[in-house]
Amino acid sequence: MKSTWDTRIRRATELSSAYPFAAEGLRFYAQIAMLQQQLYSQIEAAPAQFFSLDGSSWNALNPSALPPKFSNFVRNLGKIAPAALAQRTDELLRKDSAFWLRLLDQYWHSAATTADEPDGSTRGAAEQHLAWLFLQPFAEFLAARHEQIQSDGNARRCPFCGGAPIVGVLRPEGDGAKKSLICTLCAHEWAFRRIYCPACGEERESHMGFYSASEIPHMRVDVCETCHTYMKSVDLTKMGLAVPVVDELAALPLDLWARQNGYHKLHINIVGA
Repeated sequence: MKSTWDTRIRRATELSSAYPFAAEGLRFYAQIAMLQQQLYSQIEAAPAQFFSLDGSSWNALNPSALPPKFSNFVRNLGKIAPAALAQRTDELLRKDSAFWLRLLDQYWHSAATTADEPDGSTRGAAEQHLAWLFLQPFAEFLAARHEQIQSDGNARRCPFCGGAPIVGVLRPEGDGAKKSLICTLCAHEWAFRRIYCPACGEERESHMGFYSASEIPHMRVDVCETCHTYMKSVDLTKMGLAVPVVDELAALPLDLWARQNGYHKLHINIVGA
């Protein structure tokens, strides 16, 4: 998994030079990924500290062991975060460990809740966003050790943790491409139908569409005319070196286009866009 984090960080650095309009977010992501990589290494070194012995199910996590790690993670994140988020980290650090435990436990057991609309308040959104960033390495640790889950292409939520998808992926298959989705929280990837809305289940081809921008030809935005939701997809048949969760961050022109045309994002990305 160390190579996975290294690949993400390296790709973010490369893209920040290639796409100046997304450079700020990509550089911030690279710093977040470094903190997450450090946390993942600590989890790998002492998994029994955080998980029950089987370490394979979603209920294996021991939330009571998390507050000390959480406070350290939030403190370090506050040093690199933009001013608005840094203010939220300061506010969160003034809470007690019982509050942190409730926040982490609630988020972990409601992974299917979208992070962009957690409770309607800016403060609540920021707290859940910070919980999400912190819990990702724990979720990825579990998912990497779980037996591969087969998907029939109809699962609109992650078959492992129930999280929402954050980005679609088109991978080469024969003369075309097959589609999959990547989970917001645990990074599990599962097969998904090409014509199917992950938000509302719309499957009429006439109600589904996709658009791309010349600035980033290997990226596209998939939209649903029924629920007016959108999600970006990375086409690996056009750019095999892309790292989906990172390249998604670079496609800001697609977010701008989608929102100007009345679509709302299924799930915000890691830097809040």
